[in-house]
Amino acid sequence: MFKCNADWVHLDVMDGHFVPNLTMGPPIISSLRKAVPRDEGQPGKFFFDCHMMVANPEQWVPEIADAGGDQYTFHYEATKDPVGLVKLIKKHGMKAACAIKPGTPVDVLYPLAEHLDMVLVMTVEPGFGGQSFMADMMPKVENLRAKYPHLNIQVDGGLGPKTIPAAAKAGANVIVAGTSVFKAEKPEDVIQLLRDYVTKELESRGLLE
Repeated sequence: MFKCNADWVHLDVMDGHFVPNLTMGPPIISSLRKAVPRDEGQPGKFFFDCHMMVANPEQWVPEIADAGGDQYTFHYEATKDPVGLVKLIKKHGMKAACAIKPGTPVDVLYPLAEHLDMVLVMTVEPGFGGQSFMADMMPKVENLRAKYPHLNIQVDGGLGPKTIPAAAKAGANVIVAGTSVFKAEKPEDVIQLLRDYVTKELESRGLLE
């Protein structure tokens, strides 16, 4: 994916409790990091964005940091102390992000936003790939972008050439694309298309650095 010019790799960690599926854990992330070491000359390159769909997100922070994770995205629904969790994540040298499920109101993120490096608005129910994009989640993105012009806002679920216009227009600037990229004949073309839509929208808002 990095050879196809992806900016980040999004790693879905599922524990079989918070969501029904069971996927990778720290050992696989560690193996990936050994295969794709950080480029110290280009900060942010080969960035591992770890989406933690787990019931006890506090438990995994040290292991994900040791494995080579760069950003730790926990679910708001999975913790009783989100601010404390953010502090723990940053103490271990990672960026901190918070995700919300489709059924969770966006305003739960307001008290947290100043502490976060990114927010993630799920546009499908977490836990399974290949689901359809939920366009009715875009008002959450619009609301966040209006309140926090410079915050990274990620969307995850059903993103591809047909749905990226709505996500970019709403204000999302970090796009997670799975099926649409991996099943493409030319993944690099899909990645560039997604990037172009986001870049155009950010430029129109005067937010592109």
